Amino acid sequence: MTFNNIVAVAMSGGVDSSTVAAMLRGEGYELIGLTLQLWNQRRLAGHEGMPEQVQGRCCSIDDVYDARRVAEAIGIPYYLVNEQERFEADVVRPFVSEYLAGRTPIPCSLCNNHLKFDQLLLRARQFGADRIATGHYARNEYDPERGRWILKRPADRSKDQTYFLFGLTQEQLSRTLFPLGGYTKPEVRELAAQHSLALATKPDSQEICFIPGGDYKQFIDAYLDEQGEAMPDTSGEMVTANGEVMGRHAGIHNFTVGQRKGLGVNSTNPLYVLRIDSAAHRVVVGGGDELATRKFRARDLNWIAIPELTGEIRAEVKIRHRHEPAAAVIRAAGADEVEIEFDVPQRAVTPGQSAVFYDGDEVVGGGWIS
Repeated sequence: MTFNNIVAVAMSGGVDSSTVAAMLRGEGYELIGLTLQLWNQRRLAGHEGMPEQVQGRCCSIDDVYDARRVAEAIGIPYYLVNEQERFEADVVRPFVSEYLAGRTPIPCSLCNNHLKFDQLLLRARQFGADRIATGHYARNEYDPERGRWILKRPADRSKDQTYFLFGLTQEQLSRTLFPLGGYTKPEVRELAAQHSLALATKPDSQEICFIPGGDYKQFIDAYLDEQGEAMPDTSGEMVTANGEVMGRHAGIHNFTVGQRKGLGVNSTNPLYVLRIDSAAHRVVVGGGDELATRKFRARDLNWIAIPELTGEIRAEVKIRHRHEPAAAVIRAAGADEVEIEFDVPQRAVTPGQSAVFYDGDEVVGGGWIS
């Protein structure tokens, strides 16, 4: 497969994507800078319980300014693309719906899987570019023996973002450059300084881009109020695994599996959320030793290193971003679903999160925890 020399760079206004643009510009690529405008950061600012001002977060107005400034400094055209309506439909709405259903979603994975890469590639083609480049810490390469593009973990494991990229298709992987995959974060900052980028020391954003203050409960309240929608009544009982009623709660969206603080019940021993029964509006709590799970299922799968799974394979499975992948057997379990059995039970397997499968550095595939 051959490509032209035009590359669209996804510019978030952070040091990583800015360094990618400077690097590729120095290597002789013809670049176009693109920023997706996904959410109006002022939209819910000042709403009851929400902060009045929003600063220092991904996709903010300041980030757009920084991205444009970098594009001007390295001499490339820059465009801001409004994708707010689709972001709300594909990311924000599902985020709210999942929490109200007692699950814990990952908006970054939803954004990558359903919006960001699709729209970046679409816009890139409109500007004559065959490929896009991003500041993600990941690697990809073509394996001629398998005839597949392979997604791999980066050199800097502490910045590994492959967990959020498990949904990338073969077409998307074939047309995406991850120039930072072989670098550590300190090396990237040094590269930024070498390219005289003013934001070489800019801090990384850690929060969900559309939730000012990071309080998702307040966001859901404010968002539903703005939409003129009533908060559904999902209040109910808080019970132990054997059915003992410990008290009542105000709504299942206030809880996630593994949560310890803010349960609202008294106990001589620490209690954790073990699971959420959304149909009965029941939150099940218990001791930390009860959080361990050996078997669970994942659905809506995407396979990268293999075309599909028809039997079973061994892999390491990661069940949340900061989880160390653990050895497991993955078995086909019907249409677009697998059963995962860990060798050693793992703590707090959470419905709504991703389960991503690894073979060493390779991402085999992944899906959503049922």
